[in-house]
Parts: sequence; C-alpha cells; structure tokens
Amino acid sequence: MQSLNNEIKQMIIDTLNLEDISVDDIDTDAPLFGEGLGLDSIDALELGLAVKNRFSVQLSAESETLRAHFFSVATLAAFIEQQQA
Repeated sequence: MQSLNNEIKQMIIDTLNLEDISVDDIDTDAPLFGEGLGLDSIDALELGLAVKNRFSVQLSAESETLRAHFFSVATLAAFIEQQQA
C-alpha cells in the first residue's frame, strides 16, 4: 500500500504541476481539498481524469461516495485497490 500511496502522491504532483511539493510533503491522511493540500474543483477534475487513465478505474460523477474516495491519498488508494480487485 505504501508504494501505491507514493505513486498517487507523485501522480498528484505531476498532474497538477505542484513543483514546490515533494512526495514526502504530502500527508497520506490529510485532506486533499480545502484544508490539507488545498486543491480546488478544477484540480479535482484533472485528478479524476488522471486516476481514471492511470489506474483504469471507473469514476461516476453521479456517485455520492466519489467525494469520500478523493478525501485523502489513503482513501484514494483504498478505492483504487477495491476497483482493481
């Protein structure tokens, strides 16, 4: 799971061009949006597309649980693992 967490962190950095942030700067359990990393709705769209393309998971904007899956790196990793199982 640690390697998946780091892969997600690097994907966030690369996708959103966060040049001043390293993998070690992103707390696995911290919120990605608002507090924590401070991403916004545009970042959410870019990140969702990157996750879909990189990990071949199905994302539905109509899903009420989708926001919860994107809460933190940890919740996103758990969602990806569940989708790939």
